[in-house]
Amino acid sequence: MRIAIASDHAGFRYKEELRRRLTDWGHEVSDFGTDSTESCDYPVFVVPAARAVASGECERGIVLGGSGNGEAMAANRVRGVRCALCWNADVARLAREHNDANMISLGERLISLETAFAIVDRWLETPFEGGRHVRRLGMLDEIEP
Repeated sequence: MRIAIASDHAGFRYKEELRRRLTDWGHEVSDFGTDSTESCDYPVFVVPAARAVASGECERGIVLGGSGNGEAMAANRVRGVRCALCWNADVARLAREHNDANMISLGERLISLETAFAIVDRWLETPFEGGRHVRRLGMLDEIEP
């Protein structure tokens, strides 16, 4: 699977760990930055990753920050992106099953690295349930930007 990944300075360490892990799992990872723990503005890195997902260049995307909130907000500004802020594997599963989340956001300051790995693993392995959820996603797509 082609996966976009991006972070700000506060999510950099987990981004690097996840990038290595995803590559080891056989995924093709496109890293949109940042490349250090030096303070930076998350939209600079998150928006290009979200655009790669929205365009189909990447099938999924993972963004990281201190809390993950700003990164999720930035990603969700891109039409076609459904980015879910995840704090455990159950939330990640539901984000895929019910919301067809094509991106997730993680907060490095709020979860352990092991939890981040579990979230990503569950999110990647969970299919979209479809059914009644398709109508709801259609309603989201009709909202004006």
